[in-house]
Formats: sequence, structure tokens, C-alpha cells
Amino acid sequence: MTNRPLNELAAHEAVAEMAAGNITSEALTKACLDRIEVREATVQAWAYLDPEHALAQARECDRQRAAGGEIGPLHGVPVALKDIFDTSDMPTENGSRLFEGRRPVVDSFVAQLLRQAGAVIIGKAVSTEIAMMTPSKTRNPLDPERTPGGSSSGSCASVGDHMVPMALGSQTSGSTLRPASFCGIYGYKPTFGSISCVGVSAISRKLDHVGALARSLEDLALLSDVLMVYDPRDNEMRGNPNFSLRDAVAWPLDGAPRIGFARTPAWHDGDPETFKSFEAFVRKLGGTVEEVELSESFGDLLGHHDKIMGAGVAYYFGDEVDRKPPRMEQMTLDRIALGKEVTAYEYMRALDAVDGIRDDVYETMRDYDALIVPPATGEAPIGFKTTGSPVFQAPWTLLGMPGLCLPMLKGLAGMPFGIQLMARKGDDARLFRVAKWVETKVGAAA
Repeated sequence: MTNRPLNELAAHEAVAEMAAGNITSEALTKACLDRIEVREATVQAWAYLDPEHALAQARECDRQRAAGGEIGPLHGVPVALKDIFDTSDMPTENGSRLFEGRRPVVDSFVAQLLRQAGAVIIGKAVSTEIAMMTPSKTRNPLDPERTPGGSSSGSCASVGDHMVPMALGSQTSGSTLRPASFCGIYGYKPTFGSISCVGVSAISRKLDHVGALARSLEDLALLSDVLMVYDPRDNEMRGNPNFSLRDAVAWPLDGAPRIGFARTPAWHDGDPETFKSFEAFVRKLGGTVEEVELSESFGDLLGHHDKIMGAGVAYYFGDEVDRKPPRMEQMTLDRIALGKEVTAYEYMRALDAVDGIRDDVYETMRDYDALIVPPATGEAPIGFKTTGSPVFQAPWTLLGMPGLCLPMLKGLAGMPFGIQLMARKGDDARLFRVAKWVETKVGAAA
């Protein structure tokens, strides 16, 4: 039986402890709620929390276990959902006054899957407004004077502060992997179309991804395996995967992987001292890593991404720009207004360019299992005027390639800084195996 505080357990550890009869879901959930009670005034990670409802879910999980009922892979584990995922028993307000008081009557598909797996949906974590760039109330749990990143602000902060072992976020630009880096946790953006977006607030259905957040690779795999189920209502879905990420983490690679180190055109935007540490980390990986040069076309991706996302958010929220009085924050409205200026020609041209640029990237990756790139321009910025820049995620998000953020480094201020690994579309299992090799090679997370 563990002697650690229960809220500090990784999800897979909690699953094992509950299976052995050492702890209950009620005790685990209460430990998480106790942590929230102590820290929420500082971190402000939660958009909605009903402790009694969370405990009722946990007691039901314990009752089912005692009765010999079916036990799912997340049975009794508390999970936070970003406040853009519809839940039939909680509000979903998308971080905006526009949706204040909204209570869906049907779960999002991923919420259904979590419940089927036995998870305790403990509450709704803060999202920036409609998962865009306007900073939220949430603070970085490691330094409340700094941003946690966005738009999955509350999801990352709650995991980073040991309020919950795992959470769901989303990524349309860099909203899973960047805040994961800022909060010192693990983040995973799967191959585009791997997890259903039905019942999830939309920005651009050509870019929107569901993301997973946790404090270990094993937990990312555990959570993501539950969610990768084909949903025919989502036209962007790829179908059921032919792999298990849990198996991928458990099975070591046959020898060292080949990894390409790509600086990307945004390298000059990074903090020089932080990036020196990043380069030193790359050197620790030894001869398995070689520097690669991305094609000139890669530099066009940020512009294409901006057009596609802008057109998407204008499609969904364009009517709000001229509404008086406004029901959204000015920073959000300004971004929507820019999106309304995107022409149909510009939008289609941006979409048409993606496959060719992805082919160029794959040619660069021909001899490599994965690429290693920075996840952000540096440590979490001080202040709350920005959630950070997405320049190190947006191109990969547009390409639909899977990415992992591992919390392996610290910057000069002592704040975490991750590494980002990218793989070809559909090569998520190999990506996890490469990540496990990197983690083992260099050591435990920072």
C-alpha cells in the first residue's frame, strides 16, 4: 500500500492500488478535492466543481467493484474535462459569457467513453474564451505570477498541481502541448482525427484535436486508449486504431531510434538561454540524433494555419463581432474579425497546400522515427497579457501529425520547459516508444 498522498498518485498507480483493495475511489477523489480546496484560490483552475457529485460518482465506482461488476480501465480515477466538452450533468460554458448558464442534455462522445471506462468526471477545468487566445483567470501552479498557457489552462494547471492525475484538453494551434510545457506535465496531441470532436466546442474542424494531459507517459497512453474509438458522426475521424499505446510504452524499441533535430523557421523567436539548454539535451541523446533541415515550404504553414483557423472561428462566431453590447472579450472579437477577412480563395488555397508540405516533411523524415523540436519559445511568461506563442505547435497541428511534450528541462528561472517529439500521421505508437526511449536514456522528468 502506498504511503504517498493519494492525490499525487499517477492514474495507473491508482488503478493498481484500487485493484489490490488498498484504496478506494472515494478516498482518492476526496484527496483530490482536498487538494483543490487548499490550492484553488491561488491556481483558479476550475470553471465548475460539485464535490458531492464527484464523491457520489466515486462511491458508485466502489459499489460496482464490491459487487463484482464490470471494471473499466479508468475505474474510479478522477479526470478533469476542459470546459468545452459537453457533459449532461455539468455546465459547459466554453469559457465565455456567450455560453453562461449553458447546460447540455447529452454528453460529448469522449465524456461517454470516460464514463464507460469508469472514470470519475470530477469537474470542468477552465478554458480560455472559446479555446482561443484571450487569457483566463487560471495561474501557473508553479508560479502564480506566470501564465499556465492556453487554451487548456485549467486542465494543465490542475494536473500540474496534483489536483487530478489526468485531464482532457484540446489543440487547434498549440493549446495542449504548450501549456503542458509551461506547467511541467506530459501532453499528447494525437494524429488528427483519432479522437471524436462530437460535443466539443469548435474553432475549425480542419484543425481541432482532443488532447490528453497527465504526469506520465503511461497515463497518457491509458487515457488515450480509452478515447480512440471511431465515431461515425465525426467526418474527420480516421477509424479505430490498430495499436495500443499502453503496449507501445511497455514494449521497448529494438535498439536506439533515429531522431531528427529540426530547428524550424521559428527558432529565432525562442529564448536563447532556454534553447541552449534544449540543444544540450539533444546532445545527451548521442549519435541517434542528427540535425535536419526542413523544406522551405514548411515556413508557409503558419500563414496557412492562420487563414484556416481564422475562417473557422469566423464561421462559428462571426455574428458576435458587431453585437451590442458585446458578449465576448475584445481580444477574442478582434481575432474573429480578422478571420472574417479571409476569402474563400485564401481558405481553399491554404487547405490545398497542406498535403504537399506534409510530403516534404515526410521526405525529410524518411530515415527517422521522429523529430525533436521545442514546444514553446521559453518558460511560461510572467503576467497574463498572453498565454504564450503557438509558433512551435501550429505548423504540426495543421499537418495533423502526432506530438508529445515531455517535461524534461528547466529554464533559468527554474520553471519547466519540455521537449516536443513529432511523428508521421498514424505513427502514434512508434512516437510513444521513442518517447519512452528518450525518457529512459536521459532520466526522469525535470
